[in-house]
Amino acid sequence: MLLPNSSYVAPGSFILNGIPGLEALHIWISLPLCAMYAISLVGNLGLVYLIQYEESLHRPIYFFLAMLSLTDLLTCTTTLPNALCIFWFNLKEIKFDTCLVQMYFVHGFTGVESGVLMLMALDRYVAICYPLRYATILTNPVIAKAGLATFLRGMILMIPFPFLVKRLPFCQSNVISHTYCDHMSVVKLSCASIKVNVIYGLMVALLIGVFDICCISVSYTMILRAVVSLASTDAKQKAFSTCTAHICAIIITYVPAFFTFFTHRFGGHTIPPSLHIIVANLYLLLPPTLNPIVYGVKTKQIRDSVIRFFHCDKEEG
Repeated sequence: MLLPNSSYVAPGSFILNGIPGLEALHIWISLPLCAMYAISLVGNLGLVYLIQYEESLHRPIYFFLAMLSLTDLLTCTTTLPNALCIFWFNLKEIKFDTCLVQMYFVHGFTGVESGVLMLMALDRYVAICYPLRYATILTNPVIAKAGLATFLRGMILMIPFPFLVKRLPFCQSNVISHTYCDHMSVVKLSCASIKVNVIYGLMVALLIGVFDICCISVSYTMILRAVVSLASTDAKQKAFSTCTAHICAIIITYVPAFFTFFTHRFGGHTIPPSLHIIVANLYLLLPPTLNPIVYGVKTKQIRDSVIRFFHCDKEEG
């Protein structure tokens, strides 16, 4: 129940406390995080440039991959510079409205990322189950509309979050035990009922996370049936190999995401706060860091394009 207005003061700012209990290790923790961020910048920007530069990569799956790379970059950029300021310069204060903006973009971009992974699964389904119709089904206008719809879904569904937080009274501590403004970390500081926030959070998780995972699962079930029915062993291996990188991206994204989601709501005191915060940061950093590496290693077309790109540069030099 809400308290009278006189019993609380809306905070002008929050204090992001970093990783509680590991303050002495903040500098050391920041080093791998900074290295991962640098790798993600180079890897994702390089991948987007390569897809734009190399005509052989002007195909639906690589357009979706470019969308994924840009989304990954935006996601980690909304949080990591702020976290590094906490670790390196002890700059822990964040304005209330700035915190809400950061919270909106963090959750919005993660929602978009999930949608792009779903689109990539649908792309693999069409490529393997309807190879002769692939180019006519996934045309450039269809790709653009699907990408725009995915972006709008992720961003629009997150609009209520800042407003739901802003209506809450904060009459206790304004210290957030985190490196960035996560929705549940912020609302837990409120001295009023957060039932509406929790219910809406679960609804968004169903509309984005569960829906996307169901679509991905159905797509791969149909892909598996199609691949098993192939007579040639080489054809089966080739079909499976086209999905390997995407399956790795799904695991990298969803495993830490589920850990973060469930421990916030059901973990209680069984999970150390420091472990939860570290995994929450890895949840935003692992996909941008590893996805370009995974696709570079597992996708022959990207490997060949990288070789051609550097070979051309050497010849021009």
